[in-house]
Amino acid sequence: MTQLSSTASTCAAQWKMWLVKIFSVIYFTAVCAAPGSQDGTPIPTLKLLSPWQDVFENEAVEFSCEDSSHDWVFTWYRNQKNVTADEDQNLEEDHSSLNITSVTRSHQGVYACKALPEDNNGHSSAFSNTVNVTVYEKTPKPTVSKVPGFNPMYVGETVNFTCKVHVSSGWKYEWYRDGNKLPDTNETISIHLGISEKGEYWCKATRGETTSTNISEKIQQDVLEIPVPSLKLVTPWLDVFPTERVKLSCVMDGTSDWTYTWYRDGQQVLADGTVSFDSNGATLSISSASAAHVGQYSCKGHLNDRSVSSNSSPGLTLKVYDKKPTVILTQDPEYKVMFPGESVSFGCHINVSTGWEYLWYKDSNQLTVSGNKYPISLVGITNSGSYTCKAKRGSDQAFITDSSQAVRLEVEGNKPKPSMTQQPDVNKVYTGESVSFKCEVKLSSGWLYLWYKDGTPLPINSSSFNIHNATSSNSGTYKCMAIRDKTTYSTEHSDSRILRVSEIPVPSVKLVTPWLDVFPTERVKLSCVMNGTSDWTYTWYRDGQQVLADGTVIFDSDAATLSISSAAASHRGQYSCSGKLKSRSVSSTFSSVQTLGVYDTKPRVTLMQNPMHNVMHTGDSVSFSCHINVSSGWEYLWYRDDNQLVVSGNNHTISSVLRTNTGSYHCKVKRGIYAVQSQAVKLDIEERPLAYITLLTGWSEVFSTDSLVLRCRVLESQDIWNYTWFKEGHPINFSLSEKHTVTPENDPEQSLYTCKGIRTGRPSYSKTSDSFHTKNLLLKRRVLLSISGFIFFAIIAIFIGCIFLRFIRKPGNGEDKPEETELFLTMAQLKDRDDALCPLVQYITDAELNASSKKEADENGTISDETTPLPISSQEDQAVTSESHDTTENNGGLVSFKQ
Repeated sequence: MTQLSSTASTCAAQWKMWLVKIFSVIYFTAVCAAPGSQDGTPIPTLKLLSPWQDVFENEAVEFSCEDSSHDWVFTWYRNQKNVTADEDQNLEEDHSSLNITSVTRSHQGVYACKALPEDNNGHSSAFSNTVNVTVYEKTPKPTVSKVPGFNPMYVGETVNFTCKVHVSSGWKYEWYRDGNKLPDTNETISIHLGISEKGEYWCKATRGETTSTNISEKIQQDVLEIPVPSLKLVTPWLDVFPTERVKLSCVMDGTSDWTYTWYRDGQQVLADGTVSFDSNGATLSISSASAAHVGQYSCKGHLNDRSVSSNSSPGLTLKVYDKKPTVILTQDPEYKVMFPGESVSFGCHINVSTGWEYLWYKDSNQLTVSGNKYPISLVGITNSGSYTCKAKRGSDQAFITDSSQAVRLEVEGNKPKPSMTQQPDVNKVYTGESVSFKCEVKLSSGWLYLWYKDGTPLPINSSSFNIHNATSSNSGTYKCMAIRDKTTYSTEHSDSRILRVSEIPVPSVKLVTPWLDVFPTERVKLSCVMNGTSDWTYTWYRDGQQVLADGTVIFDSDAATLSISSAAASHRGQYSCSGKLKSRSVSSTFSSVQTLGVYDTKPRVTLMQNPMHNVMHTGDSVSFSCHINVSSGWEYLWYRDDNQLVVSGNNHTISSVLRTNTGSYHCKVKRGIYAVQSQAVKLDIEERPLAYITLLTGWSEVFSTDSLVLRCRVLESQDIWNYTWFKEGHPINFSLSEKHTVTPENDPEQSLYTCKGIRTGRPSYSKTSDSFHTKNLLLKRRVLLSISGFIFFAIIAIFIGCIFLRFIRKPGNGEDKPEETELFLTMAQLKDRDDALCPLVQYITDAELNASSKKEADENGTISDETTPLPISSQEDQAVTSESHDTTENNGGLVSFKQ
């Protein structure tokens, strides 16, 4: 305020001084102009030799008055009044100058001069120009100011101080800080602020050697170090998850004069869809964090309208996880199944960041539990269920993690029973083996185990129990039970297990193929057997050396069988074996031996025939036998003309040879795939001659006697034969005659007769003849008599009928008369017609004549006169012809109508 009033008074004094000057100039111009100026009167020139017109008391003012003539004497005027040195002791006059050595207020005025000639002839010059001198009453006080006008200011800023005397001119300035003079003398000084530039600044002005102003007002200038902004986290955490909010603030000495710039990893952060700032940038807000926001954040402050910038604040590193954190639910103790009375505690853990609140759920229903622990002191059936938890932080737009994994707690009401297993899991083990028992409670975990043998506790508390190098003393009954390690809950006893320790059995070698003496290329198979089980694998030895598989020796999957596909001399020897348990280190001793012999040559096979006839006749019996000279176990194969026969054994007998049995016979002996063939034997079969029966009784005698004479002959044979007769298959005489007479006395039943020829040569007998039935013969006799009478009367009736029709039939007109047909056919026509009436032909057939005898068949299946022509039609005709050569076809005995 003092500075403002001083400035106002100074301005008023200046205006007053200028008004006086203006008035004086106008006055002297108008009044004091030299009258002779227009007529040649000289005008001197007044000059102010001192540097200023407005002066202060005690200052010096010096004038000079000049004219072109040197003969002039000058007089001085102030306010149109003449002044002389005599009147004022402070005045000093010289020829052409006036010096006021110490100005006072009385010296103020408008000065001018005139020139007078030295001779003072009454002429003077005109007034010179005027110079107005203003004398201030007191020394002014300078005003001091600074730009900018801030206080305090910060290191590095520049401040300009200005010292101003508003009266007069020609001032020199002195500057002071805290009383210490500064080297600057300019009206305005510029100071680049540092801490040492802090203090009170003032100034004063001087002019000449005598004038010095009062000191100016003092200006306090405080200089502060530029504060380092502090970066603060508004939200409670710096490691955040996607979509979480983050807020950071930048603070500078608590004032609001600052604006702020933000940086992430040295790059300026600009506002976008998720990043925003408040009005002066003091707060950075991230509405939804993402991976793009990861980095180290810092800030700088800038003074409003001033070029003051702070250093960067210390950095804060923001971490944004790429996914939601995993919440882990733990259970202590970690028993999946618990039992009433036990205790359990659940813990919810998250491995990142802080500030979490925990939410608990059972079977998806939220529980009223706080904190990350959920203890249950005494579990019950109602505590069974699936437990989960979540973590949450923040209230505004709270972030909630995904649910933890579910932990299933089951509370079992029944006391568990452990199961005990044995390895190896067999009914018996062998001495020297290792045996292990394992006790296991399948429900839950955390069990300690107690073991018992024959009811006596064993000093073992682990889940397994091992016996190394078992002996018979380890045999016994074992069982176990379990106790929970943290809750001391005990189970029932397990089922008992009986351990039997036995001696290792000795294997035995058995022959699978039926022989131990074999021939080259034969197959051999041996088996090694251990107590009838399949738990063993085997190793084979020949003469004490291990037998390995090669091109001819193979083993089955367990080597229980040794197979030699093609025996050779190298396979001879004594074979033995030893056994080893599968998956167990148990090996037996060697078995007893089996000696395999291999012959050097093939065996010899011989085929023999009995009887040894080259030619056989049908019905003969022949037998072949196949013989091999060594070993046994042979299978016999039979062939005729290289076609295999369905015959087994070493004998092949044909009880009744046929023509189809003709051929070349040989046999093979075979065992396995080994076979040897015999020599071939040729067998020829001829048809055995056939015996036949003829009737020697003629047809003329047939109608007069019942005796029949039968004869037996061998067809197409010139050899001498004896004959044997058979009645109903039984021999009826022993005379060996070719003839046999049948009478009603010796054959009242009219039987079936056959015969065959016999002799001492080969063939020794003929085929048996076809059967001859006497009953058919007698029947034919009766039928022939009936037919003959019927034919006779039929011919007569036909003849008479034809004559009768001839006479009673009327002839027609010649044109309409039909062509006459022959009523009586010739024999040739009748023969060619199928519909000819020939009763004789119809009745003479076997089918008609023998209809009554179809049921009479012998025991051998022979049916008389049904399948063969009647003996009377063939054999009897032959007999008649052979016995009576003088009998002709027309006048001889009755011949057969069947021609």
